[in-house]
Amino acid sequence: MAGMNEGAAAIRADYRQLVEVPTRWADNDSYGHVNNATYYSYFDTAVNLVLIGRGLLDLHRSEIISMVAETLCRFHRALTFPDVVEAGLRIGRMGRSSVRWEIALFRRGDAEVAATGHFIHVYVDRSMRRPAPIPDDVRDALADLVVGPA
Repeated sequence: MAGMNEGAAAIRADYRQLVEVPTRWADNDSYGHVNNATYYSYFDTAVNLVLIGRGLLDLHRSEIISMVAETLCRFHRALTFPDVVEAGLRIGRMGRSSVRWEIALFRRGDAEVAATGHFIHVYVDRSMRRPAPIPDDVRDALADLVVGPA
């Protein structure tokens, strides 16, 4: 079983792309920091910003879409509003129909990681919701993010 501090030594250079995600007032909980469930929203936002930014996801017309099959987050340091989160992304594995996104969240300008985790997308046919091969154009456009087996 992985240790609780797994990922705590992550640095920005370990990740292939960084995207910024601003925190919102509503992200804070009654303890004065970003609620744990909101970190998953940051993961989802960061991954989808990359897909949309690379022209790989049309929210209304893409025939093959990705759906979340698994997600995990390890918390290392608190984030709070009005922080700006820098999300580091890389692909740890790209299979026939799935992608394992590996993500680290940093407070803008901080060297220490706030959270690490992964997000597994399974590509499916939009209408049938059955697994489908990752389209070649998607595979090619994400190749620079892959750090593990392809």
